[in-house]
Order: sequence, then C-alpha cells, then structure tokens
Amino acid sequence: MKELSLHILDIAKNSVKAKASLIEIIVTEDEEKNLLTIGINDNGCGMSEEFLKTVRDPFSTTRTTRKVGMGIPLFEAASVQCGGGLDITSELGVGTKVMVTFQYNHIDRAPLGDMTGTMKTLIWGSPEIDFLYRHTKNGKEFVLDTREIKQVLGGVPLDNPDVLAWLDEYISEGLSDISVS
Repeated sequence: MKELSLHILDIAKNSVKAKASLIEIIVTEDEEKNLLTIGINDNGCGMSEEFLKTVRDPFSTTRTTRKVGMGIPLFEAASVQCGGGLDITSELGVGTKVMVTFQYNHIDRAPLGDMTGTMKTLIWGSPEIDFLYRHTKNGKEFVLDTREIKQVLGGVPLDNPDVLAWLDEYISEGLSDISVS
C-alpha cells in the first residue's frame, strides 16, 4: 500500500469485524529516536493461540469470501523492509493488539498518509463503535475520543453529515497543530 494509513484502516476494519466496541489507534512519531510506532488495539473477540500462530501467513484467514488475508503480512513486510517489525498478541474473548514499528527516516518507509480520511472512514462506517485515536509527534499530542464526542452530542449520531464535516475539520486542525501533514 502506498500509505501507512491504509494499513491502519485495513487492520481497524478487522477489529470492526471482530465485534470490538472500542478500537484504539496510537501513532507515535519520534524523530529524535528515529522511530515511528503504530498500535491498533481492540476489545473484540480475539484469536485462538492456533490461529494467532498462522496469522502472518497470507493463506490463513477467517474470511469466507476469499481464501487469502494480506493485511498482516503486507503490514509486516512494510515494517521489516524499513528496519522495524510487527508484533501481534491476542486472546479469545479479550481482544487483539497489533504493534508495528518503522525506522522513521528509512528511505523506503511509506508516508503515513491521510489519517483524517482514515479516521473519518472508520467512524462513518461504524458509528456505534468507540474509537480512541492518539497521535504524538515529537512530544506534541492530538487525541480524538469518540466516547467524549458522543457525550457532548447527546444522541446525535456520529455519521450525521454535519458531525462528519466537523470531525474532518477537528482532526485536520489537531494534526496540523502537532505538525503532521
């Protein structure tokens, strides 16, 4: 994939399919340590130990519509190519945690991409799910927590067009404030 945000979208959509009620997306850009870390955590159904052992195999998938699952293998390949790696832990009935690291300034590292679009797509597509998006760049932090937004909105759905327009502006401004382009 041309942008890391598309990998994030893919893995988070797996969390949606796993019936998560909370999905956390944590992005940490640390130029001083030359490290980009992406974490995607959910409280979905989790994976058995047996399936977890095969999840890096593209021919291991829970999908019934096709016999390949490329999300984890491609994300891992992108990270390893850039001096990083992928770690995944999961427990049935508890959830799954995916942690991916990259050498920040590696010449082959794909750009982070459109995190505003990724978050809007996730929220619009699954407004009943809570999302916590925490993005830190060189010590500055932006946080979006849909639980707080839902409380303020008092019943107005997150997929309301006016709410989505506000989310677009809010996320874009928040990322701009911490200098994420």
